[in-house]
Amino acid sequence: MKTFGGKVLFLDRADINTDEIIPAKYLTEITKEAMKPHLLEDLKLEGFDRRRDIAGKRVVVTRENFGCGSSREHAPWAFEVNDITAVIAPSFARIFRQNMYNCGMLALELPAATIEHLFKAYAGKETTMSIDVTGGAIRVETAGVSETIQFSLQGFDAALVQAGGWLEYADSNY
Repeated sequence: MKTFGGKVLFLDRADINTDEIIPAKYLTEITKEAMKPHLLEDLKLEGFDRRRDIAGKRVVVTRENFGCGSSREHAPWAFEVNDITAVIAPSFARIFRQNMYNCGMLALELPAATIEHLFKAYAGKETTMSIDVTGGAIRVETAGVSETIQFSLQGFDAALVQAGGWLEYADSNY
């Protein structure tokens, strides 16, 4: 199982699509590593500078319908190769969400009110999250302030994350 948690990147926009996550012109690359410098290259978001804002981040907090658009596993791969293994939002496009779990990564859905609270309390600050997958808890911390948020991860999604992804799950179960 991967480790989850670290510094947080807040992306305050709904409907961020897979073409903004990794532009289609890079889908012919034959390694994940080749996609690394192009993560969020086409994302238009006021105040966002990918060269400055992505480095060192391990968790993304964003708005609803994240990962909409074309169905491709390249979008989760682009996060994974940048060491971002968790995205937290009120909702995800179905295929993006499943591709995250297939890669052994987290696509955690929290209520919109909780996401709004995270933006108001922590966006723009040096924020870290520690994610306890088995305990279903996210520890959020910044400048002496901290809180714990509960989440639920069950069934096949939990099994995929614990195994490290679909291939590892299949290797150990079939």
